[in-house]
Amino acid sequence: MQYTLNDLLGEQPVNNATKIALVEGKRRVTYAELHQLVNQYSMLLCEKGVKRGDRIAIYLPRSIELVSALFATWFVGCAGVVINEVLKSRQVNYMLENSEASVLITDSRMLASVEHPQIPDHRIIAVDGVAPENGQAARANVIGADLALILYTSGSTGLPKGVMLSHENLLSGARIISDYLHLLRDDILISLLPFSFDYGLNQLLSAILVGGTLVIQRSMLAADICNTLLRERITGMAAVPMLWQQIAHDRSPFMKTRFPHLRYITNTGGRMPEDLTRMFRKIHPHVQIFLMYGLTEAFRSSYLPPEQVDIRPTSIGKAIPNVELLIMNEHGQLCQPGEVGELVHRGANISLGYWRDPESTAQRFRPAPFQQARGGQTEIAVFSGDYVKADAEGYLYFVGRKDQMIKSHGMRVSPEEIEECLFASNMVSHTVTFSIPRDEVTDDIVAAVVPRNPPDFSADLLRNYFRKELPEYMRPDIIWQVDEFPQTSSGKPDRVRIKELYTQVHPGK
Repeated sequence: MQYTLNDLLGEQPVNNATKIALVEGKRRVTYAELHQLVNQYSMLLCEKGVKRGDRIAIYLPRSIELVSALFATWFVGCAGVVINEVLKSRQVNYMLENSEASVLITDSRMLASVEHPQIPDHRIIAVDGVAPENGQAARANVIGADLALILYTSGSTGLPKGVMLSHENLLSGARIISDYLHLLRDDILISLLPFSFDYGLNQLLSAILVGGTLVIQRSMLAADICNTLLRERITGMAAVPMLWQQIAHDRSPFMKTRFPHLRYITNTGGRMPEDLTRMFRKIHPHVQIFLMYGLTEAFRSSYLPPEQVDIRPTSIGKAIPNVELLIMNEHGQLCQPGEVGELVHRGANISLGYWRDPESTAQRFRPAPFQQARGGQTEIAVFSGDYVKADAEGYLYFVGRKDQMIKSHGMRVSPEEIEECLFASNMVSHTVTFSIPRDEVTDDIVAAVVPRNPPDFSADLLRNYFRKELPEYMRPDIIWQVDEFPQTSSGKPDRVRIKELYTQVHPGK
């Protein structure tokens, strides 16, 4: 029985020593070789004098090295902080500082992209600049309740929040999902999603849990993905709606090629368009489709079984096993079928809260409704901030966000985080950002700005600034220059009115 993530990998070299664990391009690593890599990285961390409970930041491309570094972090009893490779200096340094990282594991190329890393040079391990020594690192004694990972996700206000996940959280999510996906040792999964994204990480852990193989796909071109599906005999594939839309393009081989080994596909990070779902069912009838919904704070939430996809193609399904999902109205009562309310999660996967943010934790993590305290202990649930409704049979349908969050490229984006970067450019005196639908899947991010010095203002200069300071999914698609903003009674920019004015000036947007 696996109780921690150390147990998860530790058992595989015994049972599956020669089985391929990871594939990256032409590289193939067996479970025994992966275990040895993890041990070598563990020794590098021990040489840095890390202590149990330290945070280890990992800023690497999605790769065999990243997987090795992450498991090494757990092996020595530390908590990982996986930093998405697309992030820029501003976001990387914020996460290094906020997490109080003891060590940064990276490579020379990634390190060169970070201006003035907020961590001492002697606390940096560049994996392409060291030769790991052979030997046996001492395995730390950790338990399931210990902190294993901090995943940074944009909150409704301010800078990203670090969601704290325990060993038990991550293992529970892997067990539950591998169970309803019916994952087996023979399964070969393709990795398209970042390991800093909860479901991208869950794919990795689920594959290792069952002793399967994970193929790390770097190119996101539809033709390259299709070639890998055929070459590696992929059985399972996960993506977000925007990537599915790209893969389903008229010129994409995915719509013209039969993939005899592909058993299932899953969608998360937003609602799959109904026409896309029906198209996949028609062209690939042998492939099961699992429509899923998740929240980082609860590390997976619901899924729609494949047999329901033709009946309810717009539903996000019902709660995953060992989880209960409640829909609450503003009066704290359960919603009736068809009534819109906030989704509340209770059960196995509830995270430990937000790192160094007790105020936000108290707002989002609250006593579970209708549950009696047991032995003086109050159960905590996650109030998601997502509005949903249920049909008469209890199947859930996503309606929208309670707050001003923007969904871009499958990622949650805080308007305030973008606005903070805009102000730092010194080109604008006031700014408000919001999203407008481009199509059924994609939203455009609009930055409404009042220039600091109108005669010298240039939207192109601001865009160049974005390219340097923000990852692609956070960059405004539209810059709307105005002379002034309407204000609320408290003197703040009236976000609702500003968005209304934009749609009036740009009808059809």
